[in-house]
Amino acid sequence: MDDQQTRRGVLGSMAAAVGAGVAGCQAPTLDTAAGAEEQSASDGYNAVYEQVVDSVATVRTYTENSRGGQGSAFVYSDDYLVTNEHVVGDADEIYVRYRESGWIESAVVAVDAYSDLAVIEVTDKPASATPLPFVEADPGVGTEVVAIGNPFGLSGSVSAGIVSGVDRTLPAANGFSIPDAVQTDAAVNPGNSGGPLVTLDGTVVGVINSGGGDNIGFAISAALTRRVVPSLIDAGAYDHSYLGVRLTDLTPPIVEANDLQTAEGVYIDEVVTDGPAEGVLEPSDGEDVVNGVRVGVGGDVVVAMDETPTPSRQHLSSFLALETTPGDTIAVDVLREGSRETVDLTLGERPDI
Repeated sequence: MDDQQTRRGVLGSMAAAVGAGVAGCQAPTLDTAAGAEEQSASDGYNAVYEQVVDSVATVRTYTENSRGGQGSAFVYSDDYLVTNEHVVGDADEIYVRYRESGWIESAVVAVDAYSDLAVIEVTDKPASATPLPFVEADPGVGTEVVAIGNPFGLSGSVSAGIVSGVDRTLPAANGFSIPDAVQTDAAVNPGNSGGPLVTLDGTVVGVINSGGGDNIGFAISAALTRRVVPSLIDAGAYDHSYLGVRLTDLTPPIVEANDLQTAEGVYIDEVVTDGPAEGVLEPSDGEDVVNGVRVGVGGDVVVAMDETPTPSRQHLSSFLALETTPGDTIAVDVLREGSRETVDLTLGERPDI
């Protein structure tokens, strides 16, 4: 029995005892208390839905060679809506529809494949479609959230869940990765992409990106969205920091093959020719086989950047994405040939794709 059930049982027993001593009074039952709690949760979901739904739009796209696709978007500021790059990136024509409007033709302002974010402009939106605020920090794991969007074209749908994890890394279609993503167990299906994942006070946790399986969905974090979207609006592009390396987490075979005394850090397996890290970070200079697994040996292990620990690829990627810009020179702490040293590395800009 969990704490909540125990509390209900104690309260029910106390109420029954009081009721027995008062003529004509009947103690509330456990079922009554449970029903009140369920009603309270339902009221909370309904309240956030009504608060947010007018700012969420259905997106329909059309191309010359196909019937088109669909997704979701929500108001970011003024006449600008946020959605996913994969929703609108290949579209020739785009239309959006709010709860209080018909179909409105819109236009892509800019897209960013590295974050799977895009901005579209709609100059004729209803007064009720107002900008949604973003959280200032990553939500705690277990925070209640709802996904609002248009799964399978079912406009204005809501699904509820919690934040299942933060600082996840998602694969991008261009071979890079998207850092700092939020994981949720709220139902996310085709058509939800580009819609908001919000807390019960209507604050955006992230831009829904994908569903990865049963009870697993992901959203581009509010922190990354706040960095990328203003640049898409103002400059038509966003420049991502670039190391020019191939990274891997420290697995047990890598630790053993390289005789490391730590299992925290990021192993540099390869350095891109003419990239920012060439001549600064050391890649693998050989291979070994440990427990049937072929791994690199001799490469640097990055353990911190600008005094920020990087125990995993997720931490390193989030640091680069959220704390740096191309042209910054950062201090990189590495384990090299059994000792720790610091090297200075000037970040580049990710290549066009």
